[in-house]
Amino acid sequence: MGQTLLQKVWDLHTVRRLPTGRTQLFVGLHLIHEVTTPQAFDMLRRRGIGVAFPERTYGTVDHIIPTLDQARPFADDLAEQMMSAFERNCREFGIRTAGLNSDWQGIVHIIGPELGLTQPGMTIACGDSHTSTHGAFGAIAFGIGTSQVRDVLASQCLAIDPLKVRRITVSGDLGRGVYAKDVILEIIARLGVRGGVGYAYEYGGPAVARMTMDERMTMCNMSIEGGARIGYVNPDETTFAYLQGKPFAPAGGAFEGAKAWWRTMASDADAVYDDIVEIDAGAIEPRVTWGINPGQSVGVTERIPDPGMVGEDAGAIGEALDFMGFAPGAPVSGTAVDVAFVGSCTNARLSDLREAARVARGRKVAPRVRALVVPGSKQVLQAAEAEGLHEVFQEAGFEWRGAGCSMCLAMNPDRLNGREVCASSSNRNFKGRQGSPTGRTLLMSPAMVAAAAVSGEVTDVRTML
Repeated sequence: MGQTLLQKVWDLHTVRRLPTGRTQLFVGLHLIHEVTTPQAFDMLRRRGIGVAFPERTYGTVDHIIPTLDQARPFADDLAEQMMSAFERNCREFGIRTAGLNSDWQGIVHIIGPELGLTQPGMTIACGDSHTSTHGAFGAIAFGIGTSQVRDVLASQCLAIDPLKVRRITVSGDLGRGVYAKDVILEIIARLGVRGGVGYAYEYGGPAVARMTMDERMTMCNMSIEGGARIGYVNPDETTFAYLQGKPFAPAGGAFEGAKAWWRTMASDADAVYDDIVEIDAGAIEPRVTWGINPGQSVGVTERIPDPGMVGEDAGAIGEALDFMGFAPGAPVSGTAVDVAFVGSCTNARLSDLREAARVARGRKVAPRVRALVVPGSKQVLQAAEAEGLHEVFQEAGFEWRGAGCSMCLAMNPDRLNGREVCASSSNRNFKGRQGSPTGRTLLMSPAMVAAAAVSGEVTDVRTML
């Protein structure tokens, strides 16, 4: 009987089976940032413990970084304290970092892949829920809490529950104006925000095989929004071509040797799955969330659900409609927006900015809309500027910002005010997620965000391409 990629990587990194049924799992790569590490390092100091494998840890700064004025000290005193603590901790414990002044600085889930730190067959942990992004490379990657950050720093191991595997096969071709973001929103809407609890999601099929690494990262990034701890894609030639020449990837003859081993990490043709789901890519249209979790989305030509028509989900739908101020049965297209945000670890890579720029080129942001474009890393920023994308956005009326998490979670000056409605390429539309307890978030692809920015309302981007 064949094995899945999850089983292969899990077995290779298993230290022992614990009496509780959990696995003591060795972590090949530990990524850290400034928000979930200060307490973890303090715990080590109190116990007189060092970092077991500092060479297996890499840090960056992203969550609290201002994207407009990055002069030190930061205007936000708490942000400055967190930044200073991160710098001090990494110096003291000998951990490599991409600091604010580094050309490699950026969102943790963007710089890991672009530096070649993320590789097939790895186990990867980070104190951030969207660590599942790295599964796009055939890695087993998952988010952890601050106490687990401490455990990995101290021992390079975690106690973790075994997972089942759900294979999600996406067949057919994506239509014009339909992106990986729409695919994952479709999956979450279909399976539910808790449908993946206890599972790892394996994404495959012809449509996934044709996706770029950027697109695969977008899908894997939001696996956690569907309840799955892990999301991954089997490594292939697209994976290897992306990694070749990256700073931390194997070089020369070692790269060919690595490729040979990476190929063995894919799921076997006769692997057995705990569940299989089939998705028709051709039936997916651009999607927009209308509610307060990522599972509450509809196609751009569809209408917002009516609680009176759906049965057991009526309570959740009613709560969402009440918070959002939307009428049941209303079309989602035409919803007015106040803010447009292109950014986050989900959709702030170069290809994302290119697609948004396609829509923005030759158009102007609607007069009452505040629009921001925030590259996911300095490398993305520099590449975008080399192509002149920043000029396209600025001429259209978008603000062009420095690299960081920005308005995705608003642990920085970029945030909503009051009841503003934001068209966002980020990953979460929870109450208060973007900085205002009453602010409202509509998740969509970067191209759809750009379309909303220039029209002032939710618009089917296919009419603009």
